[in-house]
Amino acid sequence: MKEWLGLVARLVTGGVWIAAGAVKLPDPASSVQAVRAYQLLPSSVVPTVGQLLPMVEIVVGLTLVVGLLTRGSAVVSGLLFVAFIVGIASVWARGITIDCGCFGGGGFDPDAASKYPWEIARDVGLLAMSGYLVWLRSTRLALDNLLFRRIPAPEGP
Repeated sequence: MKEWLGLVARLVTGGVWIAAGAVKLPDPASSVQAVRAYQLLPSSVVPTVGQLLPMVEIVVGLTLVVGLLTRGSAVVSGLLFVAFIVGIASVWARGITIDCGCFGGGGFDPDAASKYPWEIARDVGLLAMSGYLVWLRSTRLALDNLLFRRIPAPEGP
């Protein structure tokens, strides 16, 4: 049963990453603007992060969906979710009202403060799924199962 739950966690988390990256990929300027709006990174780093983030999200999402290098992808996924949770909590605490830019957009949003709790809760749930995938040895219908089969230990004499 836990392997099937792992499949669901892979598909949900991977699907979220693919959707988030795919929406941002065609408009790198908006992605850069969203990263800049958090006011957390040095301005010299913002363009690079803003332009690379959608590609990283898509790659992490695809590897999770197909079950390739699942544990490593889940670690990267978890680290990204921690960064996003910290970022959203930071702007909330500083009274900055911006769209999270999670699925495109970014910049000023007068209703942002009411959305922050939901965005943090969503990311905590996805972080928990990523953590489950790191903990779980294998999941159903994963390429990892074909590429990295475990050979049973020989039985004793």
